[in-house]
Amino acid sequence: MGLTIRDVAKAAGVSTATVSNVLNKTGKVGPRTHTLVLSAVKRLGYFPDVHARHLASRESRTLGIIVSDIENPFFPEVIKSFETRARELGYDAILSDTNYDPRRTREAAERMMEHKVRGVAVMTSEISLRVIHELARRKIAVTFLDLAPVRKYVSNLRIDYHSGMQQIVEYLYQHGHRRIAFVAGRARLKSNVVRLQSYEKCMKALGLEPGPVLPGDLRFEGGLSAGLAIAKLDPRPTAVMAVNDLTAVGVIKGLMKSGCRVPQDVSVTGFDKTRLAEYSNPSITTVDIHRDVLGHMAADALHELSCSADPQGREYQITAELIPGDSSGPAPSLAR
Repeated sequence: MGLTIRDVAKAAGVSTATVSNVLNKTGKVGPRTHTLVLSAVKRLGYFPDVHARHLASRESRTLGIIVSDIENPFFPEVIKSFETRARELGYDAILSDTNYDPRRTREAAERMMEHKVRGVAVMTSEISLRVIHELARRKIAVTFLDLAPVRKYVSNLRIDYHSGMQQIVEYLYQHGHRRIAFVAGRARLKSNVVRLQSYEKCMKALGLEPGPVLPGDLRFEGGLSAGLAIAKLDPRPTAVMAVNDLTAVGVIKGLMKSGCRVPQDVSVTGFDKTRLAEYSNPSITTVDIHRDVLGHMAADALHELSCSADPQGREYQITAELIPGDSSGPAPSLAR
């Protein structure tokens, strides 16, 4: 049988209630007693049974986060920021990865319910309204990313994608580019649809016809295929806007394999400002949507909802900022 709180209390020479107060950070415990209890915990190698503690208190101190693709460089910093802020607020954090699969997203949400989490940050669009309603019905706080309307127990984090796309289009226009292609993402993801629509709208606002739109999958492979295809176009675009940084890296690789120089022949831009944008060669012109703020804000929103006497959700705004890199430059002279 494993160690119990009684073993810790006996080793420290205190009551089980005192040990509970120290471990749960409740009640008043003097500095000397606090040190005695923690020393006993360390000496015995005792780990509290978090599940049993939650059952006893009938209050979970766990937040969940569901992401689309843990391999996408966009998500690690969001997850790290979310977990850091959750711990500052006194919560544990659990993670589920869906790999863009709606079935896995539903299963992830159900698993969060089984763990009786206080709140879930859903960082993917592949989730049904039925699951959303079920989470809210169980009074589980939910924060979405550009997806659900605000309601009771549901808040939304809205990224200003349009501003980000507008900044890129205008930046390329100012550098002489008139033929600008776009490599899209998955059509069922709302954030990808918004980026494509914003690209088309911004091009038309400058009196330009939107260039060719090539399919992508938000991954390197989709960008690589698009880059190889773009290099064969006649006339060839002088600039390519990729839906995210990982796609942009693939586009650059495809162009270079086809003998195109970046940015001398074709400029390439990304979106999201992942570490990949900085470490890529050339570094990628991209848009910073402040992923550290996003994760921090998601945890704060869940905490606010779960602790409120009137848990009415609200909308949080996240700005976008152009970050120039070496993957873009003036359009070739023949394109002007």
